[in-house]
Amino acid sequence: MNDLPTTAYKVLTAEQMAALERDGTFPGAPVDLSDGYLHMSTAAQLTETVDKHFAGQSDLHVAAVDLGSFGDSLKWEESRGGQLFPHLYGPLLLETVIAYSPLERDEDGTVRLPVTG
Repeated sequence: MNDLPTTAYKVLTAEQMAALERDGTFPGAPVDLSDGYLHMSTAAQLTETVDKHFAGQSDLHVAAVDLGSFGDSLKWEESRGGQLFPHLYGPLLLETVIAYSPLERDEDGTVRLPVTG
């Protein structure tokens, strides 16, 4: 499984992003808390995730998360269409977020990834 991405993306509402910035930790959205883990997506999965689970919502943010610091609390599990998704069994820590930005799309509708620097 060495070919798995080292960065994943978490979609947050503006309120959730503000809480992460303020508290340094985010326990999860209601769906995360209900399922017992934080749902994240790879870069290739992100646009479909936003289109499916956040349709019609505005004021969203995308956080790029460094997966290298989670150890056993990060699991790659099958979900939509048999794809492997990164699931975090624990809170998201601000110190693991390497970039974040308001959700924006390219001209073709693809969600633009946040960039650092």
